[in-house]
Amino acid sequence: MSSPHQSVPPAKSSHTPESGSATGSAPEASEPKQTAQVIRITQMAYLGVLVLLFCVFFAFVGWPIALWWLLLIPVAAAVWIARTRTTVSEDGLELRTVFGSRHLDWAQIAGVSIPKRGFVRARLTDDTEVKLPAVSYDRLRDLIRAANGRIPDLFAAEAAAREAEYEAREAEAKKSETEAPAAETEAQDSDS
Repeated sequence: MSSPHQSVPPAKSSHTPESGSATGSAPEASEPKQTAQVIRITQMAYLGVLVLLFCVFFAFVGWPIALWWLLLIPVAAAVWIARTRTTVSEDGLELRTVFGSRHLDWAQIAGVSIPKRGFVRARLTDDTEVKLPAVSYDRLRDLIRAANGRIPDLFAAEAAAREAEYEAREAEAKKSETEAPAAETEAQDSDS
Protein backbone atom coordinates (compact mmCIF):
# COMPACT_ATOMS: atom_id res chain seq x y z
CA MET A 1 0.00 0.00 0.00
CA SER A 2 1.42 3.41 -0.92
CA SER A 3 1.09 6.68 0.91
CA PRO A 4 -0.19 9.83 -0.89
CA HIS A 5 2.96 11.58 0.30
CA GLN A 6 5.29 9.01 -1.14
CA SER A 7 8.03 10.30 -3.39
CA VAL A 8 7.79 9.29 -7.04
CA PRO A 9 10.61 9.93 -9.51
CA PRO A 10 9.66 12.45 -12.19
CA ALA A 11 8.94 11.36 -15.72
CA LYS A 12 11.46 12.10 -18.44
CA SER A 13 11.27 15.81 -19.28
CA SER A 14 12.25 17.70 -22.39
CA HIS A 15 14.32 19.96 -20.10
CA THR A 16 16.43 17.10 -18.81
CA PRO A 17 19.75 16.95 -20.65
CA GLU A 18 20.58 13.78 -22.45
CA SER A 19 23.76 12.05 -21.46
CA GLY A 20 26.68 13.50 -23.33
CA SER A 21 24.93 16.79 -24.19
CA ALA A 22 26.29 20.17 -23.15
CA THR A 23 22.96 21.43 -21.80
CA GLY A 24 23.25 22.28 -18.15
CA SER A 25 26.97 21.59 -17.98
CA ALA A 26 29.67 23.98 -16.90
CA PRO A 27 31.12 26.25 -19.59
CA GLU A 28 34.19 24.97 -21.32
CA ALA A 29 37.56 26.45 -20.48
CA SER A 30 38.00 27.74 -24.04
CA GLU A 31 34.99 30.06 -23.76
CA PRO A 32 35.97 33.53 -22.46
CA LYS A 33 34.23 34.57 -19.28
CA GLN A 34 32.26 37.75 -20.04
CA THR A 35 31.51 39.56 -16.81
CA ALA A 36 30.66 43.19 -16.46
CA GLN A 37 30.52 45.09 -13.20
CA VAL A 38 28.17 48.03 -12.94
CA ILE A 39 29.09 50.86 -10.59
CA ARG A 40 26.04 52.96 -9.72
CA ILE A 41 25.12 55.70 -7.32
CA THR A 42 24.07 54.08 -4.06
CA GLN A 43 20.39 53.28 -3.71
CA MET A 44 20.33 55.18 -0.42
CA ALA A 45 20.30 58.34 -2.54
CA TYR A 46 16.61 57.71 -3.15
CA LEU A 47 16.08 58.55 0.51
CA GLY A 48 17.39 62.03 -0.29
CA VAL A 49 14.89 62.23 -3.15
CA LEU A 50 12.07 61.48 -0.71
CA VAL A 51 13.27 64.22 1.64
CA LEU A 52 13.47 66.63 -1.30
CA LEU A 53 9.96 65.67 -2.39
CA PHE A 54 8.69 66.25 1.13
CA CYS A 55 10.26 69.73 1.24
CA VAL A 56 9.00 70.72 -2.20
CA PHE A 57 5.51 69.38 -1.56
CA PHE A 58 4.73 72.00 1.10
CA ALA A 59 5.60 74.83 -1.25
CA PHE A 60 3.51 73.19 -3.99
CA VAL A 61 0.48 72.86 -1.70
CA GLY A 62 0.74 76.57 -0.81
CA TRP A 63 0.47 77.76 -4.42
CA PRO A 64 -0.01 74.83 -6.82
CA ILE A 65 -0.73 76.87 -9.96
CA ALA A 66 2.59 78.74 -9.83
CA LEU A 67 4.84 76.17 -8.13
CA TRP A 68 3.92 72.91 -9.93
CA TRP A 69 7.35 72.87 -11.54
CA LEU A 70 9.00 72.29 -8.13
CA LEU A 71 7.74 68.69 -8.27
CA LEU A 72 9.98 68.13 -11.28
CA ILE A 73 13.12 68.58 -9.16
CA PRO A 74 12.75 65.30 -7.19
CA VAL A 75 11.78 63.51 -10.41
CA ALA A 76 14.94 64.81 -12.11
CA ALA A 77 17.03 63.71 -9.13
CA ALA A 78 15.52 60.20 -9.26
CA VAL A 79 16.22 59.95 -13.00
CA TRP A 80 19.81 61.06 -12.40
CA ILE A 81 20.30 58.36 -9.75
CA ALA A 82 18.73 55.67 -11.93
CA ARG A 83 20.68 56.45 -15.13
CA THR A 84 24.13 57.45 -13.90
CA ARG A 85 26.53 54.49 -14.00
CA THR A 86 29.88 53.18 -15.17
CA THR A 87 30.02 49.64 -16.53
CA VAL A 88 33.40 47.89 -16.48
CA SER A 89 33.75 45.01 -18.95
CA GLU A 90 36.37 43.17 -20.98
CA ASP A 91 35.78 45.64 -23.85
CA GLY A 92 36.35 48.78 -21.79
CA LEU A 93 34.27 51.29 -19.88
CA GLU A 94 30.70 52.21 -20.75
CA LEU A 95 29.85 55.60 -19.25
CA ARG A 96 26.19 56.54 -18.95
CA THR A 97 24.79 59.86 -17.83
CA VAL A 98 21.26 61.26 -17.90
CA PHE A 99 21.48 62.58 -21.45
CA GLY A 100 24.04 60.34 -23.13
CA SER A 101 26.56 57.57 -23.03
CA ARG A 102 30.14 56.98 -24.14
CA HIS A 103 32.33 53.92 -24.62
CA LEU A 104 36.03 53.95 -23.80
CA ASP A 105 38.27 51.11 -24.95
CA TRP A 106 41.03 49.99 -22.61
CA ALA A 107 43.59 51.13 -25.19
CA GLN A 108 42.33 54.72 -24.83
CA ILE A 109 42.80 54.82 -21.04
CA ALA A 110 46.21 55.89 -19.72
CA GLY A 111 45.22 56.08 -16.03
CA VAL A 112 42.91 57.71 -13.54
CA SER A 113 43.02 60.94 -11.57
CA ILE A 114 41.27 61.71 -8.33
CA PRO A 115 39.93 65.26 -7.96
CA LYS A 116 39.25 66.83 -4.56
CA ARG A 117 35.52 66.81 -5.29
CA GLY A 118 33.31 64.94 -7.69
CA PHE A 119 33.77 61.76 -9.66
CA VAL A 120 37.05 60.06 -10.53
CA ARG A 121 38.35 60.93 -14.00
CA ALA A 122 39.89 58.67 -16.62
CA ARG A 123 43.02 60.15 -18.17
CA LEU A 124 43.07 59.24 -21.85
CA THR A 125 46.06 58.70 -24.14
CA ASP A 126 45.34 61.99 -25.96
CA ASP A 127 45.88 63.92 -22.64
CA THR A 128 42.19 64.61 -22.04
CA GLU A 129 40.15 63.63 -19.01
CA VAL A 130 36.67 62.10 -18.86
CA LYS A 131 34.51 61.88 -15.72
CA LEU A 132 33.57 58.35 -14.70
CA PRO A 133 29.93 58.64 -13.62
CA ALA A 134 29.13 57.17 -10.18
CA VAL A 135 32.80 56.38 -9.45
CA SER A 136 33.73 58.45 -6.43
CA TYR A 137 36.78 57.90 -4.24
CA ASP A 138 34.97 55.31 -2.12
CA ARG A 139 34.09 53.25 -5.23
CA LEU A 140 37.59 53.47 -6.74
CA ARG A 141 38.58 50.08 -5.28
CA ASP A 142 35.62 48.49 -7.09
CA LEU A 143 36.76 50.04 -10.37
CA ILE A 144 40.36 48.86 -9.92
CA ARG A 145 39.23 45.34 -8.97
CA ALA A 146 36.85 45.09 -11.94
CA ALA A 147 39.51 46.35 -14.37
CA ASN A 148 41.63 43.20 -13.79
CA GLY A 149 44.95 45.04 -13.77
CA ARG A 150 44.19 47.42 -16.64
CA ILE A 151 44.10 50.31 -14.17
CA PRO A 152 47.03 50.40 -11.74
CA ASP A 153 46.14 49.77 -8.11
CA LEU A 154 46.75 53.17 -6.51
CA PHE A 155 46.12 51.84 -3.03
CA ALA A 156 48.75 49.09 -3.33
CA ALA A 157 51.35 51.58 -4.58
CA GLU A 158 50.55 53.93 -1.69
CA ALA A 159 50.80 51.10 0.85
CA ALA A 160 54.14 49.97 -0.65
CA ALA A 161 55.50 53.53 -0.41
CA ARG A 162 54.39 53.78 3.22
CA GLU A 163 55.98 50.40 3.98
CA ALA A 164 59.28 51.42 2.35
CA GLU A 165 59.30 54.70 4.31
CA TYR A 166 58.63 52.81 7.55
CA GLU A 167 61.46 50.34 6.86
CA ALA A 168 63.85 53.19 6.06
CA ARG A 169 63.03 54.89 9.38
CA GLU A 170 63.56 51.65 11.28
CA ALA A 171 66.89 51.04 9.57
CA GLU A 172 68.01 54.58 10.41
CA ALA A 173 66.91 54.17 14.03
CA LYS A 174 68.88 50.91 14.35
CA LYS A 175 71.91 52.54 12.76
CA SER A 176 71.78 55.45 15.23
CA GLU A 177 71.38 53.00 18.14
CA THR A 178 74.55 51.12 17.14
CA GLU A 179 76.51 54.34 16.55
CA ALA A 180 75.56 55.90 19.91
CA PRO A 181 77.32 53.31 22.15
CA ALA A 182 80.41 53.43 19.93
CA ALA A 183 80.56 57.23 20.25
CA GLU A 184 80.18 57.00 24.04
CA THR A 185 83.08 54.56 24.35
CA GLU A 186 85.26 56.82 22.19
CA ALA A 187 84.38 59.79 24.40
CA GLN A 188 85.27 57.83 27.53
CA ASP A 189 88.58 56.71 26.00
CA SER A 190 89.52 60.31 25.09
CA ASP A 191 88.67 61.56 28.62
CA SER A 192 91.08 59.10 30.23
